[in-house]
Amino acid sequence: MKYIFVTGGVLSGLGKGITASSVGKLLKARGLKVTAMKIDPYLNIDAGTMNPFEHGEVFVLDDGGEVDLDLGNYERFLNISLGWDHNITTGKVYKSVIDKERHGDYLGKTVQIIPHITNEIKDRIIRMSEESGADVCIVELGGTVGDIESMPFLEAVRQLNMEVGAGENSMFIHTTLVPVVGPVGEQKTKPTQHSVKQLMAIGIIPDMIVARSNGPLEYKRRRKISLFCNVPLEAVISAPDAKSIYDVPRILEEQGVGDYVIRKLGLEGAVGGPEMAEWYDFVERLMKAENEVKVACVGKYTELADAYISHIEAFHHVGALLNAKASVTFIEAEELEEDNHSSWDILKDADAILVPGGFGTRGIEGKIMAARYARENKIPFLGVCLGFQIATIEFTRNVLKLQSANSSEFDPDTPHPVIDLLPEQKDITDLGATMRRGAYPVTISEGSTAFELYGKKNISERHRHRYEVNPDYIHMIEEAGLIYSGRSPDGRRMEIAELREHPYYMGSQFHPEFLSRPERPSPLHYGLIKAALEYKERKTD
Repeated sequence: MKYIFVTGGVLSGLGKGITASSVGKLLKARGLKVTAMKIDPYLNIDAGTMNPFEHGEVFVLDDGGEVDLDLGNYERFLNISLGWDHNITTGKVYKSVIDKERHGDYLGKTVQIIPHITNEIKDRIIRMSEESGADVCIVELGGTVGDIESMPFLEAVRQLNMEVGAGENSMFIHTTLVPVVGPVGEQKTKPTQHSVKQLMAIGIIPDMIVARSNGPLEYKRRRKISLFCNVPLEAVISAPDAKSIYDVPRILEEQGVGDYVIRKLGLEGAVGGPEMAEWYDFVERLMKAENEVKVACVGKYTELADAYISHIEAFHHVGALLNAKASVTFIEAEELEEDNHSSWDILKDADAILVPGGFGTRGIEGKIMAARYARENKIPFLGVCLGFQIATIEFTRNVLKLQSANSSEFDPDTPHPVIDLLPEQKDITDLGATMRRGAYPVTISEGSTAFELYGKKNISERHRHRYEVNPDYIHMIEEAGLIYSGRSPDGRRMEIAELREHPYYMGSQFHPEFLSRPERPSPLHYGLIKAALEYKERKTD
């Protein structure tokens, strides 16, 4: 097993995840099997309870793991499916060690950060990487060098580096910042020097430095970083701001990153050769899309675009296929409730409307207004998870005239709980036990729009929800024209909804965005953008 540890310095948000994903892409293109892991130094067990305002999107895996959004980037770049064990948090590690201590596994010894916490971290990395059967495991360490909460993880990977064979079976890639200061526009290397100095004080010597900057790194700055940070000149990599994150593998490949890593880890025997042609073609089509459609995303966490990053990436995947850029504008759902004119103008000008997932009562009525506007004005619409439930509530209120219809999540006393817990879940007091997480099978009715988009009857999609469409109302709803064309194999759970006599009005209880890939875009997002192009053409005519 070969290990690549990706660390970060100076500040967060430099793109360690994209660097890790891009290096993995270059190795995979050379015929190697690559897996990836993210270390998050927060005390939460996982990202499942985090508010998207805090940490961005909660990404859901096939096994139901709720993880950091960087794992979404790994999956999209490497076209692989990861599991909950591919995300290590401080909470997971400490809970495991404390449970072992209570169980007596340490035989009465004093339990300490070193060796017990660091051993637990190393064991988890080794176990996951070996079970994956990969040739190379890329481990991204969240946070920045110098953070107190990151210290046990840095110490663990320092030890692991020595144990597996430093410089032979493992290497460190350090991402850092080269800012431009003052009116002269001079690139400053001092932050990088100090960051590497901190890393070396811990006992870690970087093998490669990826320098983030607004523009290409000047040659004299590369030489200076090489000299002061004790890294070969060819291993000082310029990572300027890119027009698309999907162009980063090309930027790194042109600087020889793939070949350098191969040599450094002794992987000369890797077969396959660079096979990036399809990826480059995807990126070129993405960046040169000739058409544009306006998508209004009516959400609850719109101040942070990362809260909906998988939807944005799904639109990128679709755009490359349809030669169309999806220009996404976020609308705070509460502003529609407050009759905010600018928000309503954006909605009315949109070529498509997306109502994504979420939890809690805030903004629910605004989302219902958006769904109604899309339905009545024949605007292409996609409702995902909560958005799927919103479409059902709106339809029963305004078409079936059940004015007080609602979800029992938002109104426990509603006389028409069209969205409710299924009967077998109502007596369960453990909320986690009623949460439906991960990949589940879905059966699609032949002849439906969903069947046309997916091209098959049986699919698997990722879920993250608790409440569902109430079976007592399904017959009434379908008679009125909202058809549940996708259901669980036993027919009890509603999974996909589509509206008759509408150009494109779809909803899914699952999250199709989580499985969208550059190689195979989400079918429901594809349908939305295709319908948006047709809608825009009709408007123009």
